Amino acid sequence: MTVLGPSDPAAAEVQVLHDIARSTAARATCGPGSTPESGLQGDVPAADRDNGRSTHGYTCNITRVGSYGGYGGGVVSAAFDTCVYIGSFIPGSFDGPAVGVQVLDVADPANPVLIGALTEPAMLAGTWESLKVNTTRKLLAATGAPFLTGAGLMSVYDISDCRHPRLLNPGAGSNLSIPLPITGHEGGFAPDGNTYWSSGVAPGLVSAVDLRDPTQPKVIWQGLPGLSMHGMGFSPDGNRLYLTNNMGGVTIMDVSAVQRRDPDPVVPVLSETTWTDGWATQHAIPVTYGGTPYLFAPDEAGSGGVKLIDISDETRPRVVNSIKLEINLPENFDTALASSMGGSIFSYDPHYCTADRPADPTALACAWFGSGIRVFDVRDPFQVKEIGYYNPPARKHDADQIVNSAHKTMSVIGAPILGANALMQAITSGVFDPEQALSSRSGQLVFGDMSSDWCTSPPHWRGNQLWVSCNDNTYSTLALDPAVYSPPADQQTTIGS
Repeated sequence: MTVLGPSDPAAAEVQVLHDIARSTAARATCGPGSTPESGLQGDVPAADRDNGRSTHGYTCNITRVGSYGGYGGGVVSAAFDTCVYIGSFIPGSFDGPAVGVQVLDVADPANPVLIGALTEPAMLAGTWESLKVNTTRKLLAATGAPFLTGAGLMSVYDISDCRHPRLLNPGAGSNLSIPLPITGHEGGFAPDGNTYWSSGVAPGLVSAVDLRDPTQPKVIWQGLPGLSMHGMGFSPDGNRLYLTNNMGGVTIMDVSAVQRRDPDPVVPVLSETTWTDGWATQHAIPVTYGGTPYLFAPDEAGSGGVKLIDISDETRPRVVNSIKLEINLPENFDTALASSMGGSIFSYDPHYCTADRPADPTALACAWFGSGIRVFDVRDPFQVKEIGYYNPPARKHDADQIVNSAHKTMSVIGAPILGANALMQAITSGVFDPEQALSSRSGQLVFGDMSSDWCTSPPHWRGNQLWVSCNDNTYSTLALDPAVYSPPADQQTTIGS
C-alpha cells in the first residue's frame, strides 16, 4: 500500500535555530612523519594550490598504506568484509573506462585490486549517495540518480561472497521496463535490512521499499515530509527515522508502523528542527553517551560543521555542540574564499562521517570537501579534539583520467557558490575582510583547477585502519598512529543507515 503525503495531519511545531557556532575542535598535535597543513586548520592555501604543494597532500598522524588510483570515486562508496564498492557518477560511469560500480578486493589492504563491476541500470546511471550495505543481511543496494535526482531505478545484491555480488532483483528496479515508483539521490537501510529508504532531493519524496523478499522489492509507504529532504539515520529498533533537510535541519519521524508492516501505515512527524548555521544537512548518526541518545549531523554546505544533537526529547531536539575546523569560522571565511575560489562549488565542509561504535563512541571520522579525512576524539563529545587528518594529493596533473569523479564533473564551475549563505553571515556580522578574500585565484569563476580533492564517502573503520574513498583519488587504505587512537574491542563502523 502506498500512502502519499504526510500521514499525520497534526503537523509538528517547527523549531528554528539561529545561533552560529564560533568554536572549533582543538588542533591535532602531529607526530613524526607527518606533513602538516601550512595554514588554518582545514585550509588548502591559495599559495599551496598555485605552487604545487597541494599535489603532495597533507598528513597528520595518518599514513597511507595502500591505494587504488583508478578513475575517480563517485560520491559515496561502501565497504563489506574485504571488499569496497566504488560509487558511480555519470557521465563517466556510463561511457568510460570505469563503467558502473567498481568492485575492489582489499583482502591485502596495501594492494587493493579491481576485480569487477556492477553494471545494472542503477549502477550505470550514477549512484550518488545511495550506495549502502546492510551487514545483518549482507545486502548491497543503490538507486540511480543521473542528474542529481533519478527515478525508477534500484538494484539489490547478495554480497555474502563480497567479491562476487549477485543481483537479486532482475525485475522491478533493474529492468528498465519495470521501474519502481521511487525517486533517488540518497538512501539507506533500516537496521534489520528489511527496508530500504530512498530519498530524492527535489521534490522531497521519501519512499520505503520492502526488501523482506529482495527479489521482489515493492514500495510500502511514501511521503513528502518537506520540499527537499536528504539523508537519514535510524534508531536501533528501526522505529525512528532521523531525516535530514537540504535547507538545514533534522526531522524526526515515527516509522514504527512501516517497521511493523501495518496495512495502511501512518507516519507521524514528531519534530522538525531547522537552523541557519549550515545547510544541506547530509545524514544523521544515532549514538548514545551514558545511555543518552544523540545524533551527529554533518552540514554539507554553509560552514555549519558537524552538529551534536541531544534527542532525549524527540519533540524538542537540542543542538548541544558543533564540530568545526578553523577554516569554517565566520571570521575566516574571507581566507576560505581566497583559497577555494577555482576549486568548484564546495569549499570546506563535511559530507559523511562515521563513529567507531554506536554506544559511547571514542572517535568520529569525517570526509570533508577540500580538507580530506578528519578524525576526532569524541570520548567527551563536548570537548572534541582532532587527532589526525589525511588530505590526499591533488590530481590536477592527470585530471583527464578521473572520469568517475564528481569533483571533476562539477569543476566546470570554479566559484564556491554553495558557501554563499556563510559569506553573507560573515559580511553581516562584520568579520569579513574583502582584501583578505582576494588572491591569485579570485578570477577563477569557471573551470576549476582540481588543486585539492573532495573526500565525501563515509570512512570505514578496520581496527587502526580507515578504508576511504575520495572523488579524485578513488580509494586509499589509511593507518592511524597507535599513539593517537586505540580501537575499542567492540569497534563498529556506525553510519546511521
